[in-house]
Amino acid sequence: MRSMSHAHDRTHHVAEAEKRCAAAGESLTPLRRRVFELLLDQHGPAKAYDLLPLIDAEKQAKPPTIYRALDFLVRMGLAHRIESLNAFVACDVGACQRSTIFLICEKCGGAEEFDAGHALVDLAEAARRDGFTINRTMIEASGLCAQCAKAA
Repeated sequence: MRSMSHAHDRTHHVAEAEKRCAAAGESLTPLRRRVFELLLDQHGPAKAYDLLPLIDAEKQAKPPTIYRALDFLVRMGLAHRIESLNAFVACDVGACQRSTIFLICEKCGGAEEFDAGHALVDLAEAARRDGFTINRTMIEASGLCAQCAKAA
C-alpha cells in the first residue's frame, strides 16, 4: 500500500516530467509515463525485463518498446542508466543535469544516488585543459550498503 506522501511525490514527479517534455517539444506518451511511474515505484534499479510484466496487460508491450521508453526517459533527464547493472532508476527532474555517483550494494542490489559535486573538480579541470567539455559524469561504486554490512 502506497503512503500519501509517496503518492504526492509520484504525482509531482510525473507533472514535472510532463512539463520538461513539453518544454523540449516532446511528448510523455501513456507508455513512457507508465514506465516512468514504474521506475518511481521501484526500491532500486530496474531492468527492462523487470518492468515488462508490470505494464498493463492490455498494452502487450514488447522489450524493444520498453527499451525505447527507457532511452527516451534517459535522454530527457528523467532517468539514469546504471551501466554495470544494465538497469534504470528514476531521478529527480533536473537531477540528471548534474554529475552523479551511485553506490550499488552487491548483496541486495540497492543503489543510492549522490550529487558528485566537488568530487569531480579535478576531472573537469583536466578535461578542460585538453579542450574536452564534459556534459555529464556518472560514477558507479559497488560494495555493501549499511544494512547488508550489518547483516554480514
